[in-house]
Amino acid sequence: MKRTGPTNIVLRKTIRELRKIGRENKAAIWLRIAEELEKPRRGRRAVNISRINRYTSDGDVVVVPGKVLGAGVLDHSVTVAAIGFTAKALEKIRASGGRAIHVLELARSNPRGSNVKIIG
Repeated sequence: MKRTGPTNIVLRKTIRELRKIGRENKAAIWLRIAEELEKPRRGRRAVNISRINRYTSDGDVVVVPGKVLGAGVLDHSVTVAAIGFTAKALEKIRASGGRAIHVLELARSNPRGSNVKIIG
């Protein structure tokens, strides 16, 4: 059976745009994120706030190629870019002074992908 990729049209457009930005700017990080997002839904990453807290420091920019979940505590401000966030995760990120944005928004504002960590 031929693999078709995601059926969610928004996710398909996101993957296409990430590939375009990655090729134009020779930024391997966006190509890698696009590849991760193309996996089946059950194979995508789900990252808890506690993991983001553990592997980041104040002011870091993080990309999660999947969904951010709300388990744990975030004690410093971080910019987190992902495809999806739970309500609790959004609440905790904003309470710590951080920002929660869509992956595409980060790719457009930082097309080279410099100083961005992939967590997952």
